[in-house]
Amino acid sequence: MSYLLKSLEDQQLKENPPEIQIGDIVKVHNRIVEGKNERVQVFQGTVIAKNSSGPAASFTVRKIGAHGVGVERVFRLHSPRVEKVEIVRHSKVRRAKLYFLRDRVGKRARLKQRRR
Repeated sequence: MSYLLKSLEDQQLKENPPEIQIGDIVKVHNRIVEGKNERVQVFQGTVIAKNSSGPAASFTVRKIGAHGVGVERVFRLHSPRVEKVEIVRHSKVRRAKLYFLRDRVGKRARLKQRRR
């Protein structure tokens, strides 16, 4: 049985997954199904966490939505629903998880840009 699951996971792996780092500001193009219609919705925010590796790899993106409400979404890296991930900019961080950004608002929630 595990051989079957392993073969299914290998089929879903993407060829060149993007190299996402913690603190990057990314645009995630996610396919949404509404009834019979399908459309691509872009979710732009800061990567605050990465989890696991291999076929189960996921990352958490946080953005500030309407009326200053924070919105977080977890995306599977190898999901067929995620069409592409664009890296907008890189930030300088010193932690593996940026959960402290949940408590910050406005200018305090900004991260320094990393030059490449």
